[in-house]
Amino acid sequence: MDVLSDVLTVLRTGRPFAARFSLVAPWSNHHGSHPDGFGVQVMVRGGAVLTAPGGETIKLEEGDVLVLPRGSEHHVADAPGTPPGSPCFVGEERAGAVLRSAEDPEATHVIVCLAYELAPGRTHPMLGAMTDFVHVPADAAARPDLTSAIAMLDNELRAERSGGDTLVPALVDAVLMYLLRAMLEGNARHCGFDGWAEALADHSISAALQAIHTEPARQWSVTSLGEVAGLSRSAFSRRFTELVGQPPLGYLTSWRLTLAARLLADTDAPLATVARQVGYASEFAFAAAFKRDFGQPPGQFRKQVPPCEPAVPPFRRETAEVA
Repeated sequence: MDVLSDVLTVLRTGRPFAARFSLVAPWSNHHGSHPDGFGVQVMVRGGAVLTAPGGETIKLEEGDVLVLPRGSEHHVADAPGTPPGSPCFVGEERAGAVLRSAEDPEATHVIVCLAYELAPGRTHPMLGAMTDFVHVPADAAARPDLTSAIAMLDNELRAERSGGDTLVPALVDAVLMYLLRAMLEGNARHCGFDGWAEALADHSISAALQAIHTEPARQWSVTSLGEVAGLSRSAFSRRFTELVGQPPLGYLTSWRLTLAARLLADTDAPLATVARQVGYASEFAFAAAFKRDFGQPPGQFRKQVPPCEPAVPPFRRETAEVA
């Protein structure tokens, strides 16, 4: 599996969340902090203004996408002067709210929200390098695949037809993949992972990353990874560290332990088996490395982290309309 696919597949807990919100101006909502959530907000219709706790503002136009890799707290409203409101919950009518049909011409704004629940301790340097708020302006000409995926997801959430249980999660995944591609191919420095954009575009470093992700249990060394990259040991180590942000073996260890965390949460495999599957010759060495990275032994981690099975429906198909 390639690096971008691994970022999504390994880090996601359960299935994705998606909801479509149709709102009538003036409206305003406050979103609390959700550090274990990777969120995406799409302005399907109308515009909005996001305000971060520190006062930073981002103006969102129709078609714009906002990515929140750490579920950071923020306030979003139809206009800067709209007073703060309460959070909007799907299917719940709050004081003063008027529920309207999705096609009501008075609905001035439509927002599609996506989210992934990230299990504690499971991360990837690419996502960790991202800024708290990543604004991806609408550009249908430059990103037709992303535009089409968003349109299909919006239509599926609105129509609520048979087959949605399969299509919606797949479309959420597609939107995220196209978003990651757009950020890597566009102004990656603005997103926070300019080094990763260069790393994946660099034939040598990309080959080494692919080798690590394809065979994480292999007993790699800097020299053998350098051979895959077609570079000398020193040149490879220097370039990898510069672009990825950590040394080759440091990244290898981090990725192995991320995979181990998922195996611990999702399977009943003995610790010795998990250790072998991620490249450790002994259970003791694996346990010591895991504790250094996660702050607790693997057995304790397994007891505390829930498996990757959704306890609630995978996504919400209701349309919330708030006046």
